[in-house]
Amino acid sequence: MRKDIHPPKVAGIAMAVVREADEQGAPAWYVYLINSNEHALDNVLVSSRGYGEMEGEARRTSEMRHHLEHMGPQSWARIERIVEDVFALSNQYWVSFYIGRELHDKKYIFLAGSIDEANFTTVPLMNVKGVLIE
Repeated sequence: MRKDIHPPKVAGIAMAVVREADEQGAPAWYVYLINSNEHALDNVLVSSRGYGEMEGEARRTSEMRHHLEHMGPQSWARIERIVEDVFALSNQYWVSFYIGRELHDKKYIFLAGSIDEANFTTVPLMNVKGVLIE
């Protein structure tokens, strides 16, 4: 029965959107996965997509999948670049990973309009300003 299944609680994992310079030095926005735990994550899969309404019309972005074989403790990893055009949509990141032999997963959603300087906070470990979801 479904009620008898108790998935492990995800703690110490966060997603952040940070503005920084790209390879050419121009300002750009990037999505990061942050592991604040004292243990490593293995076989990390991040699935991202945007959805919502723009100009009165339902919109969806393509779904992207990213894989990290190993993510050390107290570390962060750049997942993808995100363009400002999709900030008007809700941007969802579904993260799955193993700790030992146990599978964990959690969904992080940056709601439409939430990726904004007004919502900046200090991103742990990285010590930069950005929008953070824990």
